[in-house]
Amino acid sequence: MKKTTIDWIALILLVVGGLNWLLVGVFQWDLVAAIFGAGAILSRIVYALVGVSALYTIYYLTKK
Repeated sequence: MKKTTIDWIALILLVVGGLNWLLVGVFQWDLVAAIFGAGAILSRIVYALVGVSALYTIYYLTKK
């Protein structure tokens, strides 16, 4: 199955989110919060986009 642009965007956001959680788990350092500020609207947008990407990827993996 050929990947579309939205598939690649979702994949990239999931990788960024996964790496961020790795940094949080190992070093207790949140890269997104460090870049945009803890609790900032841009941080919340990034977190929401990562979550939407996860939902989209679940859909992508289950479609025929």
